[in-house]
Amino acid sequence: MTTRRNFLKKITATSAILPLVSSFNELNAYPKADRQLRVAFCGLGSYARRVADAMKDCPNCVVSGAISGTPAKLEEWSKKYNFPKTNCYSYETFDDLKNNPDIDVVYVTSTNALHHPHTLKAAKAGKHVICEKPMSVTVKEAEEMIAACKAANVKLFIGYRLHFEPFTRELIRMRTSGELGKILFVNATMGFKIGDPTQWRLEKVHAGGGAMMDVGIYAINGARYATGEDPIWVIAQEQKTDLVKFKEVDETITWQMGFPSGIVANCATTYNFNNFDRLYVGGEKDSFELSPAFGYGPLKARTNKGEVNQPVVTHQTVQMTGMADCILNNTPHPNCDGEEGLKDMKIIEAIYKSIAKNGKKVMIKY
Repeated sequence: MTTRRNFLKKITATSAILPLVSSFNELNAYPKADRQLRVAFCGLGSYARRVADAMKDCPNCVVSGAISGTPAKLEEWSKKYNFPKTNCYSYETFDDLKNNPDIDVVYVTSTNALHHPHTLKAAKAGKHVICEKPMSVTVKEAEEMIAACKAANVKLFIGYRLHFEPFTRELIRMRTSGELGKILFVNATMGFKIGDPTQWRLEKVHAGGGAMMDVGIYAINGARYATGEDPIWVIAQEQKTDLVKFKEVDETITWQMGFPSGIVANCATTYNFNNFDRLYVGGEKDSFELSPAFGYGPLKARTNKGEVNQPVVTHQTVQMTGMADCILNNTPHPNCDGEEGLKDMKIIEAIYKSIAKNGKKVMIKY
């Protein structure tokens, strides 16, 4: 049976035969900090392990702790990543993190519905926060997360790994330099066939939504960095082929987003089939196509002039190296803070509202 984990393994399998490099400019090109950023993970699922494993190649950050409701996982993480058991916390002892000076950041990788309470707890403990996408399950929660981190004077980043990825950065560079000319059209799609019908991603109380919350957010965010604009309206439609499996969450959604310049992006997301991972940007001078565009890699890109050559990287390594630099050296971030996450949540809520209104246009306010 296909699961999200198997799907992600499948789309990344070919990367093993390609040469990996540290980053588009070499990881060591980042300014040196006096010390490494010490990261504790909250929610020790498969993605937390992926990020933690990728951090072994980060010159400026290290796994230093863990928060979980499963004692066996805490034991395993302490041994594997070589941090003391005193840096292990349960959800009941989460608040004690405030007394631990050996942890700087909490990376929240728990289920979607727990992003909000876990971010608030980390901020209250005086720790910076990196929160996986979707930032939350509601706009109100996202706003509260931003407010809590500001009140605690800690930084809040969202796990937008692609904002550090070389092919994505090249698209943004070509757009901002004018090489693509005026952007006229965007098409963004992301989806896969979800497996296990009992998993938490199909339960609204845990996931907040279905394909849209999980991978549709890639298409939203991709259309935004492809245009350099934020949409001002959406029109959305939902389709379901399995009313039992997708009783609580969305299966397939198609939508259009209108931007201030007049650009219209056509987007779609699904939990019903694979090989649905593409970002196409059409400009007056040139086009840029990423396919695959949003998976863990290797990404591939081309313009009308031919193939785009960029280093193949481990996304989470360059992401964590870059975010550590932002925190340790207070350098500007590539649009990956809480405000960026809030914008995506406002768009997602507008999409769901349009569906509830039978596909009527919904305006978006920021």
